[in-house]
Amino acid sequence: MKTTLTLFFLLLVLNSCNFSKSVKKDLMSGLSSTGNNISCEDVYLTVNDERTTRNSFIYGETFFLNFSDVKGFAKENGNVFPGMNLVVVNPAGDTLMQTSDLMSKYTDGMNYSPLLLTADLTLATPIKSKAEYTAFVNIWDKKGEGTYRSKFDFKVRENDKMTIESSKVTYDEIYLFSQENDKVITDNKIKLNDNIYIIIEGLKGFNEANGMVFPGLTIKVTDSAKNAVLDSDDLFLEYSESGIAAIDLADRVSAHFSVQGTQSNNQLHCELTVWDKKSDAKIKVITDLVLD
Repeated sequence: MKTTLTLFFLLLVLNSCNFSKSVKKDLMSGLSSTGNNISCEDVYLTVNDERTTRNSFIYGETFFLNFSDVKGFAKENGNVFPGMNLVVVNPAGDTLMQTSDLMSKYTDGMNYSPLLLTADLTLATPIKSKAEYTAFVNIWDKKGEGTYRSKFDFKVRENDKMTIESSKVTYDEIYLFSQENDKVITDNKIKLNDNIYIIIEGLKGFNEANGMVFPGLTIKVTDSAKNAVLDSDDLFLEYSESGIAAIDLADRVSAHFSVQGTQSNNQLHCELTVWDKKSDAKIKVITDLVLD
């Protein structure tokens, strides 16, 4: 009889619990989510419109956090009113970036079924390569009490298709940039007639004189037949006597080129060297590009 009473009491406790809470975790990516009165059928990551479970990305990449078939919002005139923001913190817990409400433009609410909400993050300043971060996406009901929160730990790495040779210098980031697409190139594929930049940020270690440094910069680009696309001996030749401000060199140094014509599927070999004319400090960037 004692056993029966205990079981009956346990059933009463279970029936009184709030089952509106939900928990999800992707064991591959580590993406985890917790809902309170808001549920989500699927939470997943995409890069270039392809689903992924990785948690390591190249500096400059953009990934999307997708929330599919979100339910539980209070309705007003048939519409729901979600709010959503994105927060990125470093391992010390410092907030590096925080968006405002990503749904603020939907002042009249939304009426989609199933409801898909997305938040995207481009891995660039203030985010740095060779570091780890945590992203939080917070979803809330503007007409009710429901909330949904996702947490994603991720790493940012340098583009491993670039070889860096340096001596007596330091730098923050080195990357390729497409002017036409206005974004970092992470797969080393480029297009004809696009203006391609090789960019170095945070370059330090050159000898200074009254706040000035005296760099040289050479860039050489050849195609698969060893033909020169670009061959420049020193883009900083005119500053050999006057120098440039060290703060400007540390901010950004770059060279750019474009490949004209109609030929495609051709590989390019690129070498960019920045050296100090007052010491033996230098840095060399070597990479291969593919005309796509």
